[in-house]
Amino acid sequence: MWVTTTLAVTRTFAALGDPVRSAIVDELTGGDATVGEIAAHFTITFQAVSQQIATLERAGLITRHREGRSTRVHLEQAPIEQASRWMEARRLRLDERYRRLDHLLSDVLDTDVSSIPEEKRP
Repeated sequence: MWVTTTLAVTRTFAALGDPVRSAIVDELTGGDATVGEIAAHFTITFQAVSQQIATLERAGLITRHREGRSTRVHLEQAPIEQASRWMEARRLRLDERYRRLDHLLSDVLDTDVSSIPEEKRP
């Protein structure tokens, strides 16, 4: 489970690491769109946008579905939520480590300060 989650999160981060791909994801937070609608927001070629969309699709961040004669691109929430949970777990772990370090430093400083004669304390 742990390795599978890490691989999925790594794939998500790798896909979002490109500014064009992260901008495409931002565009899709407003709802589904065609490749043409997405491409209209960029100065790169339609083909380049299509390639970036394919990369996002391979990473599982988006899916494509037919609607009549056009193909719409849909943002998948699950991989982003999984990456968010992964980051939050690491943030909580770091917060706990910092709390323990603060407590340790406080104990050390209290001990050191108490051993200094009062008139020489800062």
